[in-house]
Order: sequence, then structure tokens, then C-alpha cells
Amino acid sequence: MKARQSPAAEHGWAPRLAQEARLHELDARLARSSAAIDAINLEIERAVLLAALNRHQEAQAAFVAILRKAPTHFSALNEFGTLLTKMGAIEAACRVYAEAILHHPDNPLARVNLANLLLRATRYSEAREHYERALQADPDHAEAHQGLGAVLADLGDRDGAREHFRQGFRGHAVSTLPYRGDEPPIPLLQLVSSGGGNIPSALFLDDTRFLTSVVVADYFDFSTPLPPHRLIFNAIGDADLCGPALEAAARIVAGAKVPVINDPHAVMHTGRSGNAERLRGIEGVRTAHTKAVAREALAGANGPRLLAELGFAFPLLLRSPGYHTGRNFVLVENAARLSVAAAELPGEELLAIEYLDARGSDGSARKFRVMMIDGALYPLHLAISQDWKVHYFTSDMADRPDHRTEEAKFLADMPAVLGPKAMRALKAIQAALGLDYAGIDFGLSPDGELLLFEANATMVIAKPNDDERWSYRRPSIDAAVEAVTAMLKRKAIGA
Repeated sequence: MKARQSPAAEHGWAPRLAQEARLHELDARLARSSAAIDAINLEIERAVLLAALNRHQEAQAAFVAILRKAPTHFSALNEFGTLLTKMGAIEAACRVYAEAILHHPDNPLARVNLANLLLRATRYSEAREHYERALQADPDHAEAHQGLGAVLADLGDRDGAREHFRQGFRGHAVSTLPYRGDEPPIPLLQLVSSGGGNIPSALFLDDTRFLTSVVVADYFDFSTPLPPHRLIFNAIGDADLCGPALEAAARIVAGAKVPVINDPHAVMHTGRSGNAERLRGIEGVRTAHTKAVAREALAGANGPRLLAELGFAFPLLLRSPGYHTGRNFVLVENAARLSVAAAELPGEELLAIEYLDARGSDGSARKFRVMMIDGALYPLHLAISQDWKVHYFTSDMADRPDHRTEEAKFLADMPAVLGPKAMRALKAIQAALGLDYAGIDFGLSPDGELLLFEANATMVIAKPNDDERWSYRRPSIDAAVEAVTAMLKRKAIGA
């Protein structure tokens, strides 16, 4: 009986065939190798190849076997940490990188890799320390500068961040991510901003389907050619934070001969103040009066009078532009609290935002999220909380079966839960935004009006953990992810 060919052999894709051939060669060499150091190096290469071929469990076992023989080997530790990160075992990856740093304190690579994970977990002080130690060892380390810039940007030091971004992305604004598919990939160009405000895309830019080249738009050298691509995905989503990056992205796509997801010009109009003005005329929509005000003026003695002149009343919200997940976003209940609240927030300008009361009859606030993908609406979640600042990860959902039942009804039949007025408003907002990928966070008034909190491209589609309590959520999340992937494939194939 003829042996079944591998997917790569069936499709004859040369790079994959070369990887498999090299793996067979390594297996043969290791079977006859007698030099211990050569064997270790060959085993590490073999384990890395197994990971590249998506044979993660075999790769993990191979790294464990290597480290039993050579527990301090830097390359083995660092590559094992990379594999664990890819597998989503972040805590284990951190421990492995820490072990590499313990035995090789002057090697910047493991420090940067660990710092990247700490930054992802918003453990800023620890991440900053490792980036700075990496730069002490190698002052020109591009990724360390990039990471330290991201830390400083998140901490509100925009000037310091820009300097490190300049050093980190100079000559390094374009990179191509590893591809692990068995078939020829779809080459895709992803435009991002150096300082954040980008669409989280890991769920749908699958590295077994797309060969993704990332372009940091605000540091792109326009004299250099772009990597080959059949589609441009503009992942720059925060109009309040990413002005220079969006302007650069608009230049990049101006001469594009391939489809573009999320035209940068359309994204430019989705800032919080701009949305409040242009979407308030839609029937069934209430937007929050929003104005950018100098932080120094709000922190001064005349701050309350200035807000009153601008049409605000207490309680109101203050927000530092460019931050998400509720960071640097506060409720100011009265004039007496204004000065302290403004002084504690980062940035030269703050957004003063009218407070829209989204509490139901039970006193809990509700925030709906709906994704807008390729012209269709996808319910993503309903978060219910006793706090005015509603985020799913801090809401009263995990321990409230009644809240989960309410969310399940929304996910199963969005039109019935929201009502015709809100559904018409959602469709009108989608048309006004003009984006291929976006999301909207909103509440409902007692008479069924849509209370608009936020509508832009930076909305996260996040999968829940394996807890059985969240089983009702998974079909809706999967549907949204599949819609994005289908859109990307359709537009690329039609290019």
C-alpha cells in the first residue's frame, strides 16, 4: 500500500518540502553523531524545525530532552521559550526566559523576549528593567528600543517613546513574520503604528494561511520597495493616537493595486470627538458630548467654569486619548474632584466626555459589543457590572448565572434583545464609519435608543478560556473570527 504523502508533498510547495527534507537529514545525522556539542546543536535545529512544521508537542518533548542534557544552553532555552510563547504557555515561557537570563545575564535576546511578554501583561516596571538591561549590553538593539518605546508610550511618556521608536525602527520598519503553512501562502501587508492603537489581529491572521509582512507606517522609508503582497490590511485603528501613522498609511495605500482593508482615510474620522459630532444625527443614537481640553486648564481653579462654558455638567468622564481597556479613564462626580482627577491623568490634553447612564432597572450598567465585518453585524458580548466602567474582564459575569443567561439571549437573537430602533442605528453607524472591520460599544436607554460609547477599528475579539461557563459565547466569537478570515481570503483571491 502506498504511503500517504504529507500535505507539503501533496501540494509540492517548495519551502515546506525543504523543511521536511532538512528534518529527515537531521534525523539521519543524529542517529550517527558522536560529538556531543554537534549533537546538541543539531538537536536544537531539529526541535526548531518541528515547531516550524507545527509539530508542537514533539518540539516541546525535544527541547525538554535537550535541556536535561544541557540545562544552561542559551539557544535551547531561548528557542524553547519561543515555542512556549507560540503555544500560549506564557507563564512557562517567562520561566524559561528567566532561566536563560540567569545563566547568560549579558545576552540581550532573552531579556527582550521576556520583556515582550511582561509588556503584554502590562507589568511595565519589570519589562522596562529588562529592556534597559538589554540596551546596556547592546545600545543599538532595535527590538529593545522598540519595546522600551512601547513601555514609555503606555506610561504616558510620549516624547521618550518617540526617541526609542526612532532608534528602534530606523532601518527596521518592515519585517516578515514566520509562515508555518503546508500550502502556498496568501502574502499580506499589515500596516501598524509604532505607538499602539492597532487592531489586535492574532486570531485571524493565521500564520498557516497568511504570509504577513508588517510595516510600521510612521517610520517607513518610502524609498524602499514593499514586500510582495496581494492584500493590504490597515491595522492602525486609533484616530486619536495614530495621526502620523495614518497619514503615512494613506500614502502607502495611495498607489495600491490590491484591495485595502480599512482605508486609512476612513479611520481618520473615527476619533471620539469626531464620532460624537457626526454620529449624533443618526436616528435612534445618543452620543456623548466630547471635547479635547488642556489638562492644565482642567487641573486649575477655573476648570469647572471652563467645562460649564463648554456645555458639560457633573458627573462627567475624563480620559487620556490613546489608551484602552479603561486605563486613564475616570468618572468625576463633582467639581471638587476635577482638579485632582485631571492632575493624575497623563497627556497634555484630556477628553471631557458626557456621562451616558447605561444602568438598567437593577442598577447595573450594561455594555454591548457588536462587530462590524464586511458589511454585516456580529454580536460579540454583553458585559454587566455594578461599576460605571464596564469591561468584560472586570464585569459581574463569571459568578452571575443570570447575567450569563441574559448575555446568551443577546448572542442568540440580537435583534429581539436590542429592538428595531437600535438595530437600525447600528446599521446606519456601520454605513457612516465606512470600515471593513470595526466594532461598537454601546448601552441602551429605557426607550431603546443606542447610547454610543465607542465606535472604531480597535475593538478586540477575545476568546474565553476553557471554562464550561463560557461555552455559550464561543459560537458567536468563532463566527466573527471566521467572517474576518473569509473577508481577507475573498479580497486577496479577487486581487
